[in-house]
Amino acid sequence: MGKCLACGREANTISSSLSICGECLKSLSKVPEFSKSRRVKFRSSLGLPVFPPVVSEEGGFRQCSICVNECQLREGDVGFCGLWTNIGGLMKFRLGLDKALGLWYLDPHPTNCVAAPVCPANTSRGYPEYTKTPGVEVGYYNLAVFFGGCSLDCLFCQNYEHKELVSESIRGKSKRFFAVKDLIERALSPVVTCVCYFGGDPGPHSPHAIAASREILRNSEEQIKRICWETNGLQNPAIMREMAKLSLESGGIVKIDWKAWSPVIYEALTGVNGVKAVERLKHNVRLISELRSSRREPPLLVVSTLLVPGYVDLYEVEGIATYIASVDPDTPYVLLAFHPTHLMRDLPTTSYDHALKALRIARSSGLKEVYIGNEWLLSNSYLV
Repeated sequence: MGKCLACGREANTISSSLSICGECLKSLSKVPEFSKSRRVKFRSSLGLPVFPPVVSEEGGFRQCSICVNECQLREGDVGFCGLWTNIGGLMKFRLGLDKALGLWYLDPHPTNCVAAPVCPANTSRGYPEYTKTPGVEVGYYNLAVFFGGCSLDCLFCQNYEHKELVSESIRGKSKRFFAVKDLIERALSPVVTCVCYFGGDPGPHSPHAIAASREILRNSEEQIKRICWETNGLQNPAIMREMAKLSLESGGIVKIDWKAWSPVIYEALTGVNGVKAVERLKHNVRLISELRSSRREPPLLVVSTLLVPGYVDLYEVEGIATYIASVDPDTPYVLLAFHPTHLMRDLPTTSYDHALKALRIARSSGLKEVYIGNEWLLSNSYLV
């Protein structure tokens, strides 16, 4: 049971990691300082920048352009993701472009990814051009590529260990590296029909992933190799376009996780500028949707939202769904049930009431395909 320091209300949908309820947050123009303390402590313990770096004086820094954070870095500083740095006045990936931080593994189909309801390997959408068999691609695999590092710092991160990988790499203690050439070689196996980049987030590693994907497709012209992404969608639009074009060409899917509609909620949950993030998401969703006009099946874009109890409420879902529908009402939208973890372990799982009302409101906003993901997590813990 958490307590809101703004209104005094107590509820199981108020997290002590923020100490403020969602309703009070949305009445504010910015996130209160007391709501940042848990994140500050955690990131400081890992030696990561507490906030996306901004330099107050003019000159003496380089601005990173990989994602919406646009970190301003002095010589030797690292960005919010912990992976990009200013060396000699140039933005460089700390580990070099031939080596990535993370791991990969073979995931047999049917895969349980965010886009599972529309995935060609699960549903035959795009058959026979983009999937091997009618029905599930039994006997084939997704090459799941998990990258350390992310442009966000979500309080509820399901894979928060990726930040520890970054921290260890900064201290020179990490052994979780892989060579990009080895990834390419594994992807060319005839039993691999899709390559999915996730994490963390593939954003900081986008130069690695884009280059590897081009090489994979170049060497597998007679094979099905879908290139897929699970991302927060905050990349530089020029990078996002290249990512989406690779998915478009190969029959893959870009899966964007849109955290919240209200900038202040987005910022409270993720630690980055909510206004800039929401505007970037709008831009990139439209960008990918425009590319989709040349390939309707399987869907090029899938958007998901995690139903965080007390914070990502029906208003947040309606705002996101209405915008997506205004761009392309055929875009699949997945509402994901929340599981308490990382710094939000004190919240319950998403309730049936929350999920079903969110489903109805997303459909009434004009979207034709709306799904509930992680249904097994749903509970009767609260009403909305």
